[in-house]
Amino acid sequence: MTLEFSGPVWQWRGPAPFYFVTVPDEQSQAIKAAAKLLTYGWGMIPVTARIGETEWTTSMFEKDRRYVLPLKVMVRRAEGLDEDDTVTVQLDLG
Repeated sequence: MTLEFSGPVWQWRGPAPFYFVTVPDEQSQAIKAAAKLLTYGWGMIPVTARIGETEWTTSMFEKDRRYVLPLKVMVRRAEGLDEDDTVTVQLDLG
């Protein structure tokens, strides 16, 4: 399954800061419908993601009924991203 969406970068301010993009409702529902075929446990969904010229692998998880995509430091640095920047994401699930 391949999806594309746009959204703002947001920061979780825990002991170590993490940055995410939230998958919109419509795409989150499509992921949820396929989750049993995609998850490797604990609701984690493996993906290959792309923003701009940068591609990486990671796992998404559900938060508040929508999935969130973690943005690795190397992705943020390569694409010059910071909190509140709007990005377009291409996802390949599974």
